[in-house]
Amino acid sequence: MPTAVTSRLKTVSLIFALLAVTFAVVCTTTIDRSEWAFSALLLTAVFTAPVLLPATINAFLISPLGQNWQVTLAVAITMTLLWVLGRLTRLDDPFWAWFSTLNWELGVPGAIGATGQLIIAVLAVWVAGKQNEITEKLTSQQNAITQQQTIDAYFQGISDLVLDDEGQMEDWPLERLIAQARTSALLGGCDAEGRAKVIRFLSTANLLTPLKRDGLLGRPILDGSGGYEVDVVNGVRVVNLGTMLAGKDMSFTDLRFTDLSGANLMKTNLAGCNLTGANLAGAILVKANLRGAELGRVRLFYGELATCTPRDRQTRVNILTGESTGAVVEDVDLTGVQDLSPENRYYFCAWGGAKTRRTVPGGCAHIPNRLLHPQS
Repeated sequence: MPTAVTSRLKTVSLIFALLAVTFAVVCTTTIDRSEWAFSALLLTAVFTAPVLLPATINAFLISPLGQNWQVTLAVAITMTLLWVLGRLTRLDDPFWAWFSTLNWELGVPGAIGATGQLIIAVLAVWVAGKQNEITEKLTSQQNAITQQQTIDAYFQGISDLVLDDEGQMEDWPLERLIAQARTSALLGGCDAEGRAKVIRFLSTANLLTPLKRDGLLGRPILDGSGGYEVDVVNGVRVVNLGTMLAGKDMSFTDLRFTDLSGANLMKTNLAGCNLTGANLAGAILVKANLRGAELGRVRLFYGELATCTPRDRQTRVNILTGESTGAVVEDVDLTGVQDLSPENRYYFCAWGGAKTRRTVPGGCAHIPNRLLHPQS
């Protein structure tokens, strides 16, 4: 029902309720017709119900009792059970006998005061809980604002560091070290979404990509088409992630088309991440959590599927054959991953080991475990 129509109906109900309660007052104080007064009060209750009931229900739902309705219902059922047991066993008879002897006109010494103190204590606990909830929300909002300001300052600082007056990248070794130190400090203090923002920025700016250098001053070489030439084997990254993301929480973030090649992602939580088009070649994914992640068009290796092997310090990198270019994928949790290509599925099965093979969607039947039989 549209909001305007609902508002009009509530207004009409309140008008009729006002007329009914006015009539009840007149019947009670002027013409002394109690039966008419009761009828008018009943009409008042009927007309006010559409206004009061939704508000009462909403107030209950947002209260601690409503938010923990399972506990509330369990307590109500338990109290009803105890009452029924008391009536059946007559164990509550002494209490009701004592209760009936109380003289409420003279007051029960201490009873009313104790009841009042109990009510005040319950209200104090409820108010303290609400204050704590509001404080947590305000703290969370303030932390989010502070984190975003820190990230913005980082973006500006990195941009100033790697760009000279002519607008070209000129990353000297000391500048790269400072950029790397800043990045490490920031990634260590951010939440998952903050880390994802930093990675997207660095990746889009080619600061995570191994760039070919001129061999003299170490400046990146242009590729002749408006970008920088990439050198997977001997290139130098402006920011080398190294172990910055190892063991960190990156779950349910947007990492599409990011360059995470060569990064140490051991025990990193990537559950639910959108990794579409991401470059994970040479990354260390040992014991990483990829549950439910989107892996469409992810690069795990270079070269040919039949000859590629995981990253290995003792083997020289060969882009053409793929030797020592692949990701290290042992003990990875791939439960429920999406859009896993046949090539990447084969790679995970071949080089993931027993634990990874058990979680690959579709299974690893007829795909050899090349960790056990490298030549198969």
